[in-house]
Amino acid sequence: MFKQLGLNEPLLKSLDKLHLNTPTPVQEVMIPALLAGKDVQASAMTGSGKSAAFLLPLLHKMIENPAPVTATRCLILSPTRELALQLDRHCRDLASFTSISSLTILGGESFKEQKAKIRKNPEVIIGTPGRILEHVQKNSLELGDLEFLVLDEADRTLDMGLRDAVMEIVGHCKTDRQTILLSATLKHLGLGKISSEIQKNPERIAIGSHRTAHAYINQEIILADDPSHKRQLCSWLLANESFKKSVIFTNTRLSAEELASFLMKQGHRASCLHGEMQQDERKRVMSLFRDGKVGILVATDLAARGLDIPTIDLVINYAMPRSGDEYVHRIGRTGRAGATGLAVSLIAPQEWNLMESIERYLNLDFKRRKVEAFPAKFSGPSKKKKTAKNTKSKAGDKDKPKIKQRHRDRKNIGKRRQPSIAKLKEPSAAGTKEPSAAGNKTPSAVTNKSPSAGTDKKPAVAEKARHDGFAPLKRKK
Repeated sequence: MFKQLGLNEPLLKSLDKLHLNTPTPVQEVMIPALLAGKDVQASAMTGSGKSAAFLLPLLHKMIENPAPVTATRCLILSPTRELALQLDRHCRDLASFTSISSLTILGGESFKEQKAKIRKNPEVIIGTPGRILEHVQKNSLELGDLEFLVLDEADRTLDMGLRDAVMEIVGHCKTDRQTILLSATLKHLGLGKISSEIQKNPERIAIGSHRTAHAYINQEIILADDPSHKRQLCSWLLANESFKKSVIFTNTRLSAEELASFLMKQGHRASCLHGEMQQDERKRVMSLFRDGKVGILVATDLAARGLDIPTIDLVINYAMPRSGDEYVHRIGRTGRAGATGLAVSLIAPQEWNLMESIERYLNLDFKRRKVEAFPAKFSGPSKKKKTAKNTKSKAGDKDKPKIKQRHRDRKNIGKRRQPSIAKLKEPSAAGTKEPSAAGNKTPSAVTNKSPSAGTDKKPAVAEKARHDGFAPLKRKK
């Protein structure tokens, strides 16, 4: 129970209102650590309740120690606008029985309006690093009184090239603060370096692994021939699978727009979401999808991180993600909070190797599925790569010595063997002598003083052969 974790009464009322009674494993570990004032690095599976795990103790400490005359007390940095808006919504729900206020600062919105809202001095500010840094540089946001700094989805923030912006923001923050890093994996290349610069003796918390098989998600693949075939398979799945909400992921903005347009022409209630859309349009699309007015969202990886939308039953990978981590985040939009979900990936011929690499990375086997209405001509690669399993030596070959084959030996097969330089310099058996020091040292000055020199031509031929660099031809007897 949350009450046993020592949270105050206003937060317990909010949890009862949200029907959250039992803390998740990551919440049971993170909340006491943060209440004790420790810096924390945390990693857990998608849908494990990481947001509440850091919001609840931070809100508790702000309630217990009010500071009405200070500037912003808590700053939460998010890599995407959609995740920032979701965190703000979650923070407002948990603080509904308190006087704590929060504000989102995002790109694509009016800078002047944001500046006016910051003057109202909200305790919690949630935003993207680019726009937060812009306000800090123009002195419209004061971070000298900051008590808590949170980097949500820190690995994604680093992958997007936002490290410099984050470090410049940290330079304006209060040094005596509590810092929390949340990441899909604590083994990210740049995470250790940034942690050493902004945290003090952090406690590492890893609940499960992002690579652990998700028990509540059925993962399937369907082979496809080309983009046209994939569009037909998408439309068929949406028409024949029972779901309340579905998210379809693509790798590019153009393919997201084309697929959404195709599905709408097929009669599906679909909408599109990608990073090039205006912020007002992105908000409108997410609002329609969250309220159930649009049941299908075609999106890029913008929607793969952190979004917690109830009743998503079906996730379709129209294009296979480029890494196993992104695959985990995509399918993690379904199967949340104990609900079951279905994740289907459409695999074209050029995506087969990528699919197999993700299988090996996650240590699982995708279930193969066929759609009889739209069969695929592609049935897998004709020749598979040799692995340790299919290259075992036969029992009779174990005792045979292994002979190393060199390219230099194979390339001379069938060619006439040339004599070595040492043999060319040896005097012939016909009685030739080395030239004297006073004589001409050129090869043509060497003469044969044998009595048979005038009649026997063989020594001269051999002499010429030696100087030309080729062995003499032997006559058949």
